[in-house]
Order: sequence, then structure tokens, then C-alpha cells
Amino acid sequence: MKKIGFLFTLLFVSVLTNAQTKTGTIDPEYILSKMPEITEVNQGLDEYNKELQTGMQENISKYEGLIADYQENNTTFTDEQKKEKETEIIGLENEIKGFRQKASVMLQMKRNELTKPLYEKIDAAMKKVIAAEGYTHILNAGGNSLAFAAEEYDITLKVMKEMGISVEDAQ
Repeated sequence: MKKIGFLFTLLFVSVLTNAQTKTGTIDPEYILSKMPEITEVNQGLDEYNKELQTGMQENISKYEGLIADYQENNTTFTDEQKKEKETEIIGLENEIKGFRQKASVMLQMKRNELTKPLYEKIDAAMKKVIAAEGYTHILNAGGNSLAFAAEEYDITLKVMKEMGISVEDAQ
């Protein structure tokens, strides 16, 4: 009975040993940078950034005008008018500061919106490569958390080939 238990355990361990995982890496940012559609994304971001800058410049011009008016007419204003003008200037100054802080977030949100379909394309191609080659794990090689990965496990170029992106140019 002990021999049968031992053989069963040995068989179980050998089956587990054969069911190994296959791990690969991918750099989606590199693929994204080589996609032809990235030109349109960059143009869209440039246009959006110009819109943001135009709005910002209008507020800055208005702010500078209020400052100049206040400095010119400061002596003729009553105390109540001075307080009113100062409050208006401070409010606009705070609005400009807030807009500057929000602008980078808004630009990042726009980038995410424009690149989402591209990442979906990368994901679909990656899933085809994973299915065809039997990978069980894929790690993002573009981040700082990956310490080392052998080049032969990188599926980036395979995914690019699946997407029809010229692999020769990428190498």
C-alpha cells in the first residue's frame, strides 16, 4: 500500500512539473510609438494644448489689464473700489493658478482618450500571440518594476508583426 501511495505521489509531482508556466514580456509604449496612428494622436494633443493655451492667455491678458488699471487709477479709487478691484485681481490670479494645475491633468486625460483605441489594438494583437505561443504570463517591460527579462521572451516584436507594423524598422 505504501508503494502505491509513493507511486501516486511521484506521478502527481511529475505531472505538476510538466505543467510549467511560460512567461513573456511586452513593451506597449514602444509599440505605441511605432504605430502610424500615433501621428494623429500627437496632432490631436497639439490642437488641444493650443486650445488650452488660448484660454489661458485670455485670462492672463485680462489679469495684466486689471493690474495695469489698478496701478494707474489706484490714487483715484475709493477704499471700497480698491477692495473690489483687489478681490477681482486675486480671484483671477487664483483662477489662473488653478487652470495651470488642471491643464496638465486635462492634457493627460485627452491623451488617454486618444490612445485608448490604440492600446485596445495592441491588446488584441497581444492576445493572439499569447494564444498562438501558449504564454501563461506577460509582464510589462516598459515599467520600472521589471528587474530582468531575457530578450527571447519579449513578445513586443511579435505583437508588432501581428499588427502589421514594420518590424524591420523597429529593430
